[in-house]
Amino acid sequence: MQVNIVIVDDHPLIRYGLKSILLREANFKVVGEASNVTEAEKVIMASNANIALIDLELQNENGIHVVRKCRENRNECKFIMLSESADRDTFRSAIIEGVHGYLLKDALPEEILMALNLIILGRKYFDPKLLEQSVNDREPHGFNQLTSREREVLIALGQGLNNKQIAKKLFVAESTVKKHVSQILAKLELDGRTQVALYANMKGLA
Repeated sequence: MQVNIVIVDDHPLIRYGLKSILLREANFKVVGEASNVTEAEKVIMASNANIALIDLELQNENGIHVVRKCRENRNECKFIMLSESADRDTFRSAIIEGVHGYLLKDALPEEILMALNLIILGRKYFDPKLLEQSVNDREPHGFNQLTSREREVLIALGQGLNNKQIAKKLFVAESTVKKHVSQILAKLELDGRTQVALYANMKGLA
């Protein structure tokens, strides 16, 4: 399966470096480049891109605006934000916009490729530094709100179990597990099972 990728960054050298990394994977093809929000929207829409790697700071613009504009046009491209900053508010804004990945620019080439491959499979990838910071910001209040059953589900999620496996392990209905997962996400203010699993592992619960 060929994966069409668009690179959005206002520095030509960084675009060149990212392109060189992506060429390591035979199924990755860079189908377009852009240096600002307007160009990015046009290129993503015209190229039928599967994934867009977007710099958060585009001259005097914010890369998140690219995501928002493409979403308004119901484009199905998946988005990975690249940033030099670990600013928690910006990270949260990107999560709210529904990005599929968020990487700091000091990420190793192998980490970028891993993130892309995970996202192709329908998962998400967020820099562990940002998740750890996000988790620490919410401690200990959110965790203390969890019931004993919710903590059991949290541990199971950290072990990589799906809802059906958790239901079997805890001798409850799968619908009950779904309800517990929703409560865990709400109480810990996390976005999705991937973050919950990372949370559980960082806390040493899994």
